[in-house]
Amino acid sequence: MKRILVTGGAGFIGSHLCEHLLNDGHDVICLDNFLTGSKINIEHLIGNKYFELVRHDVIMPFYAEVDEIYNLACPASPVHYQVNPIKTIKTSVMGAINMLGLAKRTRAKILQASTSEVYGNPEIHPQPESYWGNVNPLGSRSSYDEGKRCAESLFMSYYHQNDVKIKIARIFNTYGPRMMLNDGRVVSNFIIQALRNEPLTIYGDGAQTRCFQYIDDLVEGLVKLMDTGHTVTGPVNIGSTNEYSVTKLAQKITDLTGSKSDIIYTELPEDDPVQRKPDISLAEKLLAWKPRVSLDEGLKKTIQYYIKKIDASAYVFENKK
Repeated sequence: MKRILVTGGAGFIGSHLCEHLLNDGHDVICLDNFLTGSKINIEHLIGNKYFELVRHDVIMPFYAEVDEIYNLACPASPVHYQVNPIKTIKTSVMGAINMLGLAKRTRAKILQASTSEVYGNPEIHPQPESYWGNVNPLGSRSSYDEGKRCAESLFMSYYHQNDVKIKIARIFNTYGPRMMLNDGRVVSNFIIQALRNEPLTIYGDGAQTRCFQYIDDLVEGLVKLMDTGHTVTGPVNIGSTNEYSVTKLAQKITDLTGSKSDIIYTELPEDDPVQRKPDISLAEKLLAWKPRVSLDEGLKKTIQYYIKKIDASAYVFENKK
């Protein structure tokens, strides 16, 4: 049994990770300030004697004796991180400093949940870890993008200067149950609009592409990366390689829900990437990992979750094959 700290543990990804680690027989400390996380996400874990919930902001130092740290704390959706960009940068940078300090003191392994956003609007497709990215440091997305890039730099500096055992995971588009209703990202937006028979809103012409991985695949990848030896630091891309246009995703969701929703198009947000697809050859080699859940399978599970969360009393879900 290891004692494991998960920052942002009440969030979408964090709550699934906490659950997974508990199921593996570990002692888990869930740290969250509930800025975007929710107690609802982890309420089913509260009675577990090996689970501890602590309300805390990673901007402030935290002290505990731990074996591993997963640093997930940070708003991840543009809807949320653009509301308070200064807070977003502080969470990424000061949070990384505080958690790295804790890892240094306790000699713990520490994993940074970085993001595909470090690649910006990429000029290389698919994106390998060696690509430095094409990021606007002054744009509306920069508080998140540059905060995560700085956090990666801090992790590598602590590794080289202090021999801290680090891991850096670059997470690509992930979806699944426990995404907030107001998450603002494309999968949750489309599902909620479809279930309510509202128009599905596409930003831009819908030709931009993304690769969507189900939450279970991501959690497995994060744990496998954490379990690697000291010399494996990353960054390692963790994401699906099945590429879909946003329009095709909208059509798939309307089909799976049986929705009568129309599709409407509106202006593309600033610096929104045209293409996003990971090169996961490093994850396949180092972690023996690749995503296993198909988009259709994952969407069906996610749709069922949202049916229970929203007022869909007039909606009859058909579990289409």
